[in-house]
Amino acid sequence: MARDPRADILEDDLFPKPTQRIHRVHAQRSDDGTIHINTKGGMFGINNRQPIQLHKGKIWHFSKEEKHHLFLATAAFTLALGLLRVGGVFSVGDGDAGTWTAILLLSMPVMLIAVGPAFLLHEIGHKIIAKKYGCWAEFRADPGGLKFGIILVALTGILFMAPGAVMVAGLVTRRQNGHIAIAGPAVNFGLFLIGIPLGGVILGLSGAVDSADLGYLTGSAINLKAMIYDVVFFWIAANLGLGLFNLIPFGPLDGAKIKDWNESVWLASFATFAVLAVLWFTGTFNPIDLVISIAEIF
Repeated sequence: MARDPRADILEDDLFPKPTQRIHRVHAQRSDDGTIHINTKGGMFGINNRQPIQLHKGKIWHFSKEEKHHLFLATAAFTLALGLLRVGGVFSVGDGDAGTWTAILLLSMPVMLIAVGPAFLLHEIGHKIIAKKYGCWAEFRADPGGLKFGIILVALTGILFMAPGAVMVAGLVTRRQNGHIAIAGPAVNFGLFLIGIPLGGVILGLSGAVDSADLGYLTGSAINLKAMIYDVVFFWIAANLGLGLFNLIPFGPLDGAKIKDWNESVWLASFATFAVLAVLWFTGTFNPIDLVISIAEIF
């Protein structure tokens, strides 16, 4: 008796196709080759669905739209970091509003210099590797993430922000996708390592070694040594923290893509950041102590 063809509707496929190892990354491409990036709502003049034409520029290439997004994300991130440094808007009750405002304005450039490279160079690391593999790659700010982060830190003094990400469009293998993902944390690890000797030289030459517990204002005078010390401290802490956070194997974070490519590489990367963070937290190994030891040479 012939097999009833309607059985195909009911029965599972006994020979499923193997999982494809080719990824289409962030592809929202129309027939004319235009890529559309959805940034989930507008903010600071950002178009929430800006059409982007493919370009054939060099790997180190930033379009006008990308520069706009980088500037706005960096500005919003700097404001949020300044609010973090002063403990949010409600901490103004601990002193006079003028002093609070002055410390906020002084904190913003400190945090920009200290934390800005950790964020910007992390994203640029993704961008360069993606373009190396022939993909379109540009940074796009996340207006919702910026808005939420600023409101949260202003009200609570706690910072949790997703400023945006490098959007990638193109066909990549699982291995190439892993390379693109690991580039960001690799940049943070490099900046973390560089920050230790460089920070030691800066603290030694500036004489800011003993300025950890000093405020930015001494009476009406600005304490530059305290600001310099915080640049070094937050540079090291931010790169370690940002690298560790992005290696969490969950959702859109880098860790999930790295683990999908190679679990051993992900585990080694995550363990490196995690062990350093735990050692610092427990006081077993404090990189700032090493910075100070280098600074004392000068």
